[in-house]
Amino acid sequence: MRTPTQASSNFDFVLNLMNPSHSSDVSLYELAANSEQPPNALQLSPTTFKSLVGLLLDFLVEQNLPATIWLKLPRGDAWQAELDRFCQSSTAVYSIYSLQTYQKLSTVDTSCPPSTAENLSPKITRIGLEEFNLEDVTIDDLPDLPGPNLFTPPANAASRVQTLPLAAESQLKREYFLLVAAPAFYGLVLAHRPRSVRGFTDGAGKKLPEVEDHPDRKHPLLGICSFDQAVIQKVLEEGINAAICFGQANTTSSTELQDLLVSWDNLKQQNVVNTLDPILMGDLLTKQIQRQEELWRTTAAQRRQVEALPVLQQENVELQDALRSRDEFVKTIGLELRTPLSTMKTALSLLNSSSLRPPQRQRYMDMLSQQCDRQSSLISGVLDLVQLESEVEQTLTEAVRLSEVVPGVVSTYQPLAQEKGVMLGYVVPEDLPAVSCSVPWVKQIVINLLHNSIKFTPKGGQVWVRARQQGEFIQIEFRDSGIGIAASDIPRIFERFYRVRSASMDDSNGVGLGLSIVQQLLLRSGGSISVKSKQGEGSAFTVLLPIHQ
Repeated sequence: MRTPTQASSNFDFVLNLMNPSHSSDVSLYELAANSEQPPNALQLSPTTFKSLVGLLLDFLVEQNLPATIWLKLPRGDAWQAELDRFCQSSTAVYSIYSLQTYQKLSTVDTSCPPSTAENLSPKITRIGLEEFNLEDVTIDDLPDLPGPNLFTPPANAASRVQTLPLAAESQLKREYFLLVAAPAFYGLVLAHRPRSVRGFTDGAGKKLPEVEDHPDRKHPLLGICSFDQAVIQKVLEEGINAAICFGQANTTSSTELQDLLVSWDNLKQQNVVNTLDPILMGDLLTKQIQRQEELWRTTAAQRRQVEALPVLQQENVELQDALRSRDEFVKTIGLELRTPLSTMKTALSLLNSSSLRPPQRQRYMDMLSQQCDRQSSLISGVLDLVQLESEVEQTLTEAVRLSEVVPGVVSTYQPLAQEKGVMLGYVVPEDLPAVSCSVPWVKQIVINLLHNSIKFTPKGGQVWVRARQQGEFIQIEFRDSGIGIAASDIPRIFERFYRVRSASMDDSNGVGLGLSIVQQLLLRSGGSISVKSKQGEGSAFTVLLPIHQ
């Protein structure tokens, strides 16, 4: 309860503010900038201002400081969350004076004193009360309507929250602030939006650097943070209280204003504020450093995610390509398996004819045998290819000497070559360095290429296998004097299921997987394959395998 002396002092203070010489309020930023020792003004983003507001409110809660708080903040969930957290968490007694600008509309009953938002809300057209914040709109865009009292009920029953509508023409319209007065601690954070974003100056007239290109400076503010008692007292008494009086002049009596206006001297008399405690200031600085570290870690994590995004996008593209390739592979397998089945079904239906002659029957039987062989080759090739592609890690390589592998494969194909009338030979020096591969893979590479060379070489032709060292690789050449490959077919011969069509050679049993398997084996071994060919003159497939280290 106030003493008679304090009540008289407050009454004189109120009368002084309501004097005609104080018929209008003033900008808090200008008051602070015109102080004897003006604080430095900085350009800051709305996000930084919000962080400072949250810092002070959280600090009061952690220190359990009873406080008197004056504030003017934008409406919106993000800002409201800061106040709700404070009201829910603070167990100390506090008083909050929340200032809100408004404008009188034609639908407002002027006989109703606008002392609270609840009195005005039924008579105000509800336009512009949706969420907004300093990031998205300029001050001129903000609705000047008083919002409902959305403060969470205080955790301490002795605490109170007072909503104070300001005049529409108030100088505080372009300003947001939080002023705290507590025992051994007081502070002010203020954000002012100038009408021009160019040529900012601080209180001393010094031009501030322009940072318009910074992404967080879409709506730059002039910010002040002060713990100077003289600056805070001037802002409170000549700025905030004057704005309250200016907004309440026609609706509130001088007696009612006594409870709304607080002077700094009165706060000192009531021991609400004392000398600033350096220990509390150290705790506040420590808390800010902790917040900065948390922000840095969060930003670093987000930056790493952004840096990894191109890699993830590339992996996603590769995965989609792999899925499309697998779908095409399965579709092609279905088509390839259907072809011999259709041929066999046709041959079986013809064999049922009663008028079928022995030569024709034999021809259809041969057709069935060929298609069964082709079906078997197709299934074996597909299984080999799927097994290769399903291996997550490469097969362990070993030192393989070609002189111990190639002669055995050539001798296996010697009878087939003689039956076709093709001369088959090889040149593999025994002193060649070993290659880095596996014995089964080397055998499969030689078998597939040698088989193709013999198959496409007519009677009287030649097939040679020659090996020699070439730098850090061993080169194996498979050269034949066969029918050759058309230039238009060469780019596609390593594709799955692609078969070269030739009128001069029968390739009814081919499935078009041999060269694809060879290429996959060489890629997994760190090798490569290339081809040179000319129709009617033969082909030369050149394989490179790395020397085993």
